[in-house]
Amino acid sequence: MSSSISRRRALQLFGLAAALPAAASLAACSSGGSGSSGSRKLTFVFYGNASQQKAVQAEYSGFVKANPKVQFAAQGIAAQNWAGFANTVATRIAGGAAPDVIDIATEGLGIFRSKKLIEDLETNISKDKAAIDDYYADIDPTYKKWSDEYGNPGGKTYYMPGGFNTVCLYCNKDVFAQAGVDLPGTDDWTWDDFEAAAEKIKSKTGAYILPFGSAQFTDIMPWLLSNGASTLNESWTKPVIDSPEAIEAAEFCKSMVDKGYSPKPGGNFDAATQLAQGKLAALAGGRWPTIDMIRLKLVDKVQIVKMPKKKQLGTPIGWDAFPILTSSQNKDDAWSFIKYLTTKEAGQDFAKVGGTNIPARKSIALSDTFLNGAPKGSELLYQAASYATPVPSPNRGAESQQAVEQTWLKILTGGVAADAGLKQLSTTLAGLL
Repeated sequence: MSSSISRRRALQLFGLAAALPAAASLAACSSGGSGSSGSRKLTFVFYGNASQQKAVQAEYSGFVKANPKVQFAAQGIAAQNWAGFANTVATRIAGGAAPDVIDIATEGLGIFRSKKLIEDLETNISKDKAAIDDYYADIDPTYKKWSDEYGNPGGKTYYMPGGFNTVCLYCNKDVFAQAGVDLPGTDDWTWDDFEAAAEKIKSKTGAYILPFGSAQFTDIMPWLLSNGASTLNESWTKPVIDSPEAIEAAEFCKSMVDKGYSPKPGGNFDAATQLAQGKLAALAGGRWPTIDMIRLKLVDKVQIVKMPKKKQLGTPIGWDAFPILTSSQNKDDAWSFIKYLTTKEAGQDFAKVGGTNIPARKSIALSDTFLNGAPKGSELLYQAASYATPVPSPNRGAESQQAVEQTWLKILTGGVAADAGLKQLSTTLAGLL
C-alpha cells in the first residue's frame, strides 16, 4: 500500500522536476570534446527511462540556448535501485561510453563516491566563488549542512546540491470540517492530537485519516524521527532501529491500523483518489503529490500541514545532487551546466514547470512562481528542511531499505511484535553495514 507515489517512484516517473508527457528515443552516450561550434557534446544522465528524455531535455532549454556550441543530450537509465543505477553507469564508463554529469538522489551519494566515479569540484567552485556563494546563501542552512556532511565529507565537494523533498501531510479540508476537526494550519500538532482527529473523522465521516504503510521515506521515517528515533545512527554505521523510541513509533502506527483509522496495509490503495472521494482525510508526501492534486482538481480542497510530533518535529529529507564524472572528457562544459543549475534563472524556470521537487533556493521555493497553483501550506515543505534529517542511505541502501520496509509491514499486519521485529531488523541491518 502506498500513500500516493513513493519518493523513489516519483523520481522514476517524473525525472528531476517535470511531470510532462514525453517520448523519445535513447540518446547515444558521448565522451564529448572541445572542438568547433556544435561539436562539443555534453551527456547528462538521470535515473529514469527513455520515455522521460524529451521532458528532461526541455527542462534545460535555458542552458541549451545560452550555450549554442554545446550539444546537450539527456539520457535516462532505468534501474531497480540506486545501486543498480551506479553499476550501470560504471559498466558504461568501463566500456568507453562516459557521461559527463549525473543526477543522484541521497540514496546514491555514498555509492558513487565509494566507486570513485566522481570529481572533486573545489577548483571549479573557487573559480566561480561569487556565484556559488550566492547560491549557498539562498539555501536553508540545515539542508546545506546535511549536503556537506553526507554528500561532501572530508572538506571536498563532490556534489552540488539541488532540489529536495521533505514529508508533510496533504489534508482534505472538507473531511476535517465535516468531522469538526480544526486543521493545525502552520502550527505544530502532536501524535495525541492526530489520534483524536482520527477518532472523530472515523466516527463522524467513516473516512480513514491516513494510510499507514511501509514506504521508508513517507510511512516510516516521519514517525521514527518525530519520536527522536531512526533506523541508523547519524553516521549510518550502526543500527538504532530497536531503541525504545523506535519501538514506540512502530507500536503507535500499528495501533492506528488496529483501531481502523487506516486501511489495512499490504494491499492496493489509491490514496490520491480516495482523498478526492472523501474516503481518506490525509496522505503523506513531499512535493510530488501536488501532481495528483492538480490532476484530480484538488488543489483548492487540500491543505498541507506538518507531520505530527511526539518528542520533536521530524521529517526525512532527500535531495538531488549533481557531480561531474571523472571519466568526462568535457569537464569545462559539465561545470558550466552544474553552475547553471544553481542560478536564479534556472530555478525560476523549474518552478514554472512545477514538478516533483522543492527548489533549493529559498527565494524560489517561497515565491509566487512556485507556490501559485499549489495547495495552501506548500511553503511548509520548504520550511521542513530546517528540522529535517537525511534519509539513512548507506552504501547497501537498497538492501537496507528492503529489510526495513518488510519488517515494518510485518509489524503493521501483526506478523511480528514491534520489539521482536525491530530487534531482528537491527541484526539484519548490522550485517549490511
